[in-house]
Amino acid sequence: MKTRGKYILKGKRAFPEYDLLETADCHVAKDVIGKVRVSTVFLGLDHNLDGGKPILFETMIFGGRHDGYQERYSTWEEAEKGHKKALRIVK
Repeated sequence: MKTRGKYILKGKRAFPEYDLLETADCHVAKDVIGKVRVSTVFLGLDHNLDGGKPILFETMIFGGRHDGYQERYSTWEEAEKGHKKALRIVK
């Protein structure tokens, strides 16, 4: 059975899933710097429209000069690095 791009998070690893009734905390990291919020989350759905490695994580900046900044990743480790990069951008 095909997952149709659906994944769940078990620990720090993403696994294909057929039923998305998973309710785990999907935050990789979240920080607030002044009035700016940086959030990195597990998306649960593959956002790679071109095939290849699934894109399952996303970092966004809310507020401030870089409001709307967004990067996406395939792995938890990439997402952690991307979150730190976004924090440096805000600072």
